[in-house]
Amino acid sequence: MAGCVSCSFEVWSSRFALALPSVQQENRRLQSILEALLDAEAPLQEHVVFASLEQAFPCSPNPYTSTRLLSGLAKHQSLEMALVVLSWHEKSKYELNHYHYSAVIDACAKAGMWAKAVQLLGVMAQGRVENDTVTCNAAISACEKGGNWEKSLELLSEMEQSEVVMDTISFSATISSCEKGRRWEKALQLCSLMAQRKIETCTIAFSAAISACEKCREWEHALHLFRAMQCAKVGTDTVVFNAAISACETGSEW
Repeated sequence: MAGCVSCSFEVWSSRFALALPSVQQENRRLQSILEALLDAEAPLQEHVVFASLEQAFPCSPNPYTSTRLLSGLAKHQSLEMALVVLSWHEKSKYELNHYHYSAVIDACAKAGMWAKAVQLLGVMAQGRVENDTVTCNAAISACEKGGNWEKSLELLSEMEQSEVVMDTISFSATISSCEKGRRWEKALQLCSLMAQRKIETCTIAFSAAISACEKCREWEHALHLFRAMQCAKVGTDTVVFNAAISACETGSEW
């Protein structure tokens, strides 16, 4: 029996060793394609990019390769190119999943293009592409960076209605959006909802809620949140302390 196991392992090792160069070659090829797309001069000509992609991928790219390509563009904050590449996939009738859309919506978030992020969520719904927490969080972050607190709240509500799991990031991004919109009441409500749902709290969520109260001269609520942070043993930082102190100074209670 031991001899058979040893033989099987040797066969597997040999096959793995043979496959490794092809994997490395594919990684280098994908990196070259990514670099070429990033180096493309503006303004982008969609038909030129399409032709280049068709040449690079004479056969349909596998979903994993497409995800890596789109994620690479998002990482380099190349939103315009990511949208063109996504459009090429759609027009070529290649299979797209939530990983592909998540990558592009993440690029939208980095650019603060909330309207485009929301539009892509609509495209997913039309194409019956299943949504997930990561995708929704990216869209909420895009709305937060774009200063649209109302849409952030709307997306969080839609997550609940669609039974998409809401996590710490979902709430903290929405609370941050409310803070930028000076909606301290909404920020407090979301903090309470996190506690009710037993969702792990974080410094970012509390910090944003305290800052929202500070901006609106609600020093009592700011102090209440600060004490709640300490009770929940959530780590405090300089930003939190400064916001709490500023709230008390504004209310002449320090």
